[in-house]
Amino acid sequence: MMKMNELPNIGSELAKRLESAGFGTVESLKEAGSRQVFQALNAMDPSVCINTLYALEGAVRNIRWHSLSLEDKRDLNEFFKLVKSSTRVR
Repeated sequence: MMKMNELPNIGSELAKRLESAGFGTVESLKEAGSRQVFQALNAMDPSVCINTLYALEGAVRNIRWHSLSLEDKRDLNEFFKLVKSSTRVR
């Protein structure tokens, strides 16, 4: 069984944060998908950044986040903006 920090883009700190958010296994991360996992991380820590979302998407696809297409990054950026706009204090 693959460990979380064996995935591309997932270091020990992000692995700890993922476990705290309820995603302690590679299977749970891949099943939930980058967007759902990002929302959980954002709920725990609203300072989570776009690079975390890119890292999660790359990990789900088993690629370095730098290899995501520009179109994928644009789509993720739009999602990021929606999440952040819905969690702002009004």
